[in-house]
Amino acid sequence: MPLSADRKKQFRSIGHNLKPVVTVADNGLTEGVLKELNRALNDHELIKVKLAVTEREDRNAVIEQIKALPKVEVIQQVGKIALVYKPAKEPNPKLSNLLR
Repeated sequence: MPLSADRKKQFRSIGHNLKPVVTVADNGLTEGVLKELNRALNDHELIKVKLAVTEREDRNAVIEQIKALPKVEVIQQVGKIALVYKPAKEPNPKLSNLLR
């Protein structure tokens, strides 16, 4: 179920102060990057991803690949930074960016 506009606005305000925790370079979403992306999303629920990809079309392709992941939603993309959300099965209050 897609997030409501109010919920997305709340996530954008939380994400404003976050630093990128995953960087996608010119190699795209490799197996290692996907593993780290999933780990970070499971731990933090809401993360920033830096897209260190030079071409705009390639960045858009990476965003589409991230959107295709199960239960993952891209909240916002500004330039080379994307705000990504995935609800955790059991959120950890010490790690979750939504519960702190």
